[in-house]
Amino acid sequence: LDYGPFGFIDDYDPGFICNHSDHNGRYAFNQQPYIGLWNLSCLAQALLPLAQKEELKAALDRYSPLCEGRYMELMRAKCGLIETKEEDASLIQDLLALMHLHHVDYTCFFRTLGLFQTRSASLNEPLRDFFLDRASFDQWACRYENRLREEGSRDEDRLIRMNRVNPKYVLRNYLAQTAIEKAQKKDYSEIDRLLALLHKPYTGQPGMDAYAAPPPNWGKHLSVSCSS
Repeated sequence: LDYGPFGFIDDYDPGFICNHSDHNGRYAFNQQPYIGLWNLSCLAQALLPLAQKEELKAALDRYSPLCEGRYMELMRAKCGLIETKEEDASLIQDLLALMHLHHVDYTCFFRTLGLFQTRSASLNEPLRDFFLDRASFDQWACRYENRLREEGSRDEDRLIRMNRVNPKYVLRNYLAQTAIEKAQKKDYSEIDRLLALLHKPYTGQPGMDAYAAPPPNWGKHLSVSCSS
């Protein structure tokens, strides 16, 4: 099996490609649901000698609604939402569109979103700072606040929930590259540090704020290959 290269998104880009040999974006971030279905279709083809074609087709037909439903569950959790409402899809998609437009770091933003305050908008400056056009975020934040109030969300409880699903630290490619370069010089200290850090990616750790920051310019969108 060829699992291929993977990477964590830095600033949000639905067309993000982490494989430098994927010139047409076949495996881009926004193509993952389709590729999942394609892989399952190949598996179904291999299973034809063992199962009825109609049964396999029925199983494949379940994929898209299940995938979409699970995606919304995960995104609601990232946004601290518990109840399911029809407008959630547009609320989340509009946020992602803003993040893409303003090149907002995916991991940093969702971790910071846990600090959102419904009691005082003035306390949401760290979130507004992610956007060049603060007014556009303010409009979305007003919708988000109303949505939170609809389900009686308490700021303190929501922060705890969101910190359990939005990591503070991820293995960005530039961090891995830095560790590799040191290891090539027989210095394995960075590997040890990353292993310890990523053992608890959802927990803030003293002296490790630099590892929770967006990557430097040279470290953004580093692509990798199957042999990386």
